[in-house]
Amino acid sequence: MAPRPTPDGLLLVDKPAGVTSHDVVNAARRALGEKRIGHGGTLDPFATGLLVLFVGRATRLLQWVQAEPKVYDATVRFGAETDTEDLAGAVVREAPLPTRAAVLAAVPALLGNIDQVPPAYSAKRVDGKRAYELARAGQAVELKPSRVHIESIKLSMFEGSDDAVSACRMRVSCGGGTYIRSLARDLARATGSAAHLTALRREQAGVFSLARAIPFERLRGGEPVVVAPAVDALEGYPHQALSEDEVAKIVRGIDVEARVDGAFAALLDPPSATGLGALVAFAERRPSERGDRWQPRVVMRDD
Repeated sequence: MAPRPTPDGLLLVDKPAGVTSHDVVNAARRALGEKRIGHGGTLDPFATGLLVLFVGRATRLLQWVQAEPKVYDATVRFGAETDTEDLAGAVVREAPLPTRAAVLAAVPALLGNIDQVPPAYSAKRVDGKRAYELARAGQAVELKPSRVHIESIKLSMFEGSDDAVSACRMRVSCGGGTYIRSLARDLARATGSAAHLTALRREQAGVFSLARAIPFERLRGGEPVVVAPAVDALEGYPHQALSEDEVAKIVRGIDVEARVDGAFAALLDPPSATGLGALVAFAERRPSERGDRWQPRVVMRDD
């Protein structure tokens, strides 16, 4: 059974500043002629970097993709806090510049599982409305803290002097739902200072790397775009090649023998002379009296 001719798969895009994540999705829909496109996490308009798009039936894989940790490179400007917590906002608080020692000493308390108050200008919902909509309307926004995980924070390229740091670079590895803007805010507040981001770039999301991304201008400019195979979205999971008979069963929802380890697996067409077969399904391991079986959870083609 041949895979569908539509471009089911994965597309990594390097988003520029000033473009929304929705703009990128719309450009991909036009370029590929496919309406079903989802993303593995948005970026703020001022931010740049990796945006992971799932095309066609690959959108069904979104909940199973290993998209963490997320790695960001940010520039922190000390001395002023803005209402958006980035360079696009209005200054709402100023404070003395921190010392280098104070900034470094504040890092450990921000690692691990922490409670983070999201920025007022965020997509969080308050009474059914987006927080940024309320903030733009001039309404006070009070958001509850969210539990997030910060794996690491590495500071470098300090500007100013040891006694008065005006800016630095911050590389963060974290879990989903983390606001790097708010992390910079809290870092500065812990030193008695204030800060906002002047640049933010996402370099990695789980198994996906910015090195594999195409420039947004290529997508918007109408150049040919090649969608990576859907199986690339399941890197990190074991793979099992199926026989032709097993393919016929899986696409009808019938379980097949599990011959590789793991709780989940990517099930592929029989290998060809050119390499691995295409993704047939994503499956979950189920014990049975016949031994362990793969039960399909996402099937990538029609019966």
